[in-house]
Amino acid sequence: MRIHFSNLFFVTALIAAGTLQLPAGAATPRPPTAPETTSAPSRDARLDTLFAKLKHQANADAAKQTADAIQSIWRHSGSPTIDLLMEWSSKAISDKHYATALDLLDQVTMLEPEYAEGWNQRAAVHFLMSDYAKSMADIDKTLSLEPRHFGALSGMATIFKALGKDRLAMDVLEKVLAIYPADHDAQQRLGDLADELAGESI
Repeated sequence: MRIHFSNLFFVTALIAAGTLQLPAGAATPRPPTAPETTSAPSRDARLDTLFAKLKHQANADAAKQTADAIQSIWRHSGSPTIDLLMEWSSKAISDKHYATALDLLDQVTMLEPEYAEGWNQRAAVHFLMSDYAKSMADIDKTLSLEPRHFGALSGMATIFKALGKDRLAMDVLEKVLAIYPADHDAQQRLGDLADELAGESI
């Protein structure tokens, strides 16, 4: 459950049309040639490319840069209003004003229910407030919108561990590593849980 923010740019195009009176016999001017443009890859295409790259990166630093790029895309909400609410909620969390942060994130999820980071951030706040059931519900919503959300999966593993459900935590960490193999934190946590379970079986 990592707390991140997003951005949106609204573009408005205005086209004005007019009539030009030319002198008799004057040649009609040729219309200007529109410059060639190359459309940028879609958000989904960029994510697919980055996730494919992340899956095959063994170097932890390089993989971290790719993971950061993925999270940067996730932060783009598509709404300046949502961005502002997310910024305010982040400040409230930093100040440990969790109830305020939760109120703000309630607004985010209501206004933009398809924005995965809103649910993911709210899951983090519920976790900080020790409300694991609500946190897990928000994680489930996050994953329904973005099944590859390694931050949400990591949060789910943390909750399972806190509830004493170590095998379930291991299963989820394995999912994290299937998406982000070079995640050293997930590797370490998975190894620690495996050692604990091995010790219990002796």
